[in-house]
Amino acid sequence: MKKIVFIVLVLLAAGLIYWKKPVNKPITPPAKKISPFDHIVLIVMENKTYGEIVGNPQAPYINSLIKNGALAANYWATAHPSLPNYLDLTSGTHGDINSDCNPPSSGCHLAVRNIADELEKAGKSWKAYMENMPDNCGLTNTGLYADKHNPFIYYDNIRNNVTRCREHDLSLTQLENDLPIFSFISPNLCHDMHDCSVAAGDKWLSQFIPPILQSAAFTKEKSLLIITWDEGSDFDNHTPAIFIGNQAKKGYRSNIRYNHYSLLRTVEYLLNLNPLTGNDKNALIMFELLK
Repeated sequence: MKKIVFIVLVLLAAGLIYWKKPVNKPITPPAKKISPFDHIVLIVMENKTYGEIVGNPQAPYINSLIKNGALAANYWATAHPSLPNYLDLTSGTHGDINSDCNPPSSGCHLAVRNIADELEKAGKSWKAYMENMPDNCGLTNTGLYADKHNPFIYYDNIRNNVTRCREHDLSLTQLENDLPIFSFISPNLCHDMHDCSVAAGDKWLSQFIPPILQSAAFTKEKSLLIITWDEGSDFDNHTPAIFIGNQAKKGYRSNIRYNHYSLLRTVEYLLNLNPLTGNDKNALIMFELLK
C-alpha cells in the first residue's frame, strides 16, 4: 500500500497525472428548455418535521397526495423561526431578519427583489392568499391570521405601494376558479398545523385542495400544486415537499437534498423567471419530481 501511495505521489510531482479539486457550479437546466407552466400554486404549512407527516395515520389525505404525486424526501427548511423561511421562499434571502418580528417595525422589512417583482416584470399574474386576514394587505395579527406567515408585506416595494399590495395580497376568501399564474397560499394558524393538530390541517387540505385539482387550470392546462412546511422543529429542520398535479410524477420519491432555495429556483425556472439571489441561482432545480 505504501508503495502505491509513493508511486502516485511521484506521478503527481512529475505532472503525469493530476487531481482537480471539485468546485461548486451553478446548476444548469436541461439543454431543452421546457415551456413555462400555466399555473403554480404553493401552499405553506407550519412547523412539522418530515416524520410527523409522511406515514402518519393522522394525515391520510396528505399521504394519499404523496402516493399520487412526487415527494422530496430529503427536503430542508433554511432557517428558524417561521418568518425567515417565508422570506427565503419568496426572495431568496431573509437579510438580517432572524425573528418573527412585525412589519414595518425597525429592522423588520426588506428592500429586496422578490418573486412578485419578477412575475410582474415578465407580465405574469400573481396573488397571495391569506386565510382569515380581515382586509387586504393586513399588517396586524388578527385572530387566526399571523402576519409572519405573509411574506409579501415585509417587502418595502409591496407594502409601501398601497394599491399594489391591496390588489395582490388578499384574503383567501377571494380565491377564484380563475387562478393567477402564481398563487401563494397561507392557511390560518389552525389549518396550517401551527396551533392545531396534524389531523386538523390534513382535514382542511382534504376540503381545500380537491376543487383546485378539479379546476380547468389543473385538468386542461400545465399546472403544479406544491405543499411544503416552513420549518420543522428546533432540532430537526427536515420537512416534506410534495408536488401534485398533471405535471408531477406519480408515486415518485426523491432522496436528493433540496431546500427552500431549491423550491424558489424551481418555481422561477418553471415560470421562466430570473433568479433573485445567489442562494436560489445556485440551488438545485427539482427537475426529477416532474414528468
